[in-house]
Amino acid sequence: MKILKKALFIDRDGTIIVEPPTDFQVDSLEKLEFIPKAITALHKIAHELDYELIMVTNQDGLGTNSFPEESFWIPHNKMIKTLENEGIHFQAVHIDRTFEYENAPTRKPRTGMLVSYMQGDYDLANSFVIGDRLTDVQLAKNLGANAIRFHTEATPDAVLVTNDWDEIYRFLKSYRRTAKVHRKTFETDVTVILCLDGNGRYHSRSGIGFFDHMLEQLAKHARIDLEIRVKGDLHIDEHHSIEDTALALGEAFSRALGDKRGIARYGFFQLPMDEALASVALDFSGRPYLVWKANFRREKIGNFPTEMFEHFFKSFSDAARCNLHIDCYGTNEHHQIEAIFKAFAKAIRMAIQKEHDQIPSTKGSL
Repeated sequence: MKILKKALFIDRDGTIIVEPPTDFQVDSLEKLEFIPKAITALHKIAHELDYELIMVTNQDGLGTNSFPEESFWIPHNKMIKTLENEGIHFQAVHIDRTFEYENAPTRKPRTGMLVSYMQGDYDLANSFVIGDRLTDVQLAKNLGANAIRFHTEATPDAVLVTNDWDEIYRFLKSYRRTAKVHRKTFETDVTVILCLDGNGRYHSRSGIGFFDHMLEQLAKHARIDLEIRVKGDLHIDEHHSIEDTALALGEAFSRALGDKRGIARYGFFQLPMDEALASVALDFSGRPYLVWKANFRREKIGNFPTEMFEHFFKSFSDAARCNLHIDCYGTNEHHQIEAIFKAFAKAIRMAIQKEHDQIPSTKGSL
């Protein structure tokens, strides 16, 4: 499964380095001055958070008599080298050389320089444009990303307005982990909207009453926000709707977790419900595996076939790429299944908690 990357598209002049108020050109080493706290904050962002850093800048008339190449590159390369020496590496630097009156498709806020980021490899809904101008805010809208404006002027379309790099770092570090997955086949049409840093808000329309009840338990006890919409071929049976919901839900977890930096990774919980006792242990290891130890005598609970519970968790494990062990005993099938879903939720809650700023593996990746 492809993991979508997140990016910070960062403006240069007025955001990382000071923009001269007279000619707006950093065309000598004497004019090169970093914005206060930019280097410190960018270092923490680069090493603690899972964003690619991409520089995007308009440089009016670069290469013309009004802005000779050499005048630009000497201070620019010095800036890049200074950042690299502090462990801050930009994956790419995109420079538009045109004048504003030319209306070039590559000039911010147009997206001509950034087409490659709009082709499905990047999670733009959870990426950000950071810049001091309103054109940077518009660029974010054009990309389908979020805008952080480096300014003090109220800007309704920006998720954050500040001229303090420490505040930008704190905001990005605490930003909610979200994902939206749409899975459509000839058999089903499933949409899952997930926020790992939620409050247990839930809405589901699967057409399978007991399934909706269990998914509500998952959202409530994992304290995730979850919206699930399912249109399935229930006139045939429930199999495809349950399976494809599990696959979409697992994929949503995988996307929302990203590179899993800082998470606890492991979760385990034992939960009683009257005579039933469920034990769930999971590991967001990147390696899917299900161990299932539960037996049911009834064919269905409500309109949910009991044979599909194991298949639901197997499909989730495959798509979320997690190792999942489930063990349950009891005499009441409703109690057993509800205990399993609640223990599953509590184990997930434990595993997705952020505890540090490292990848939780000696391999360096999961």
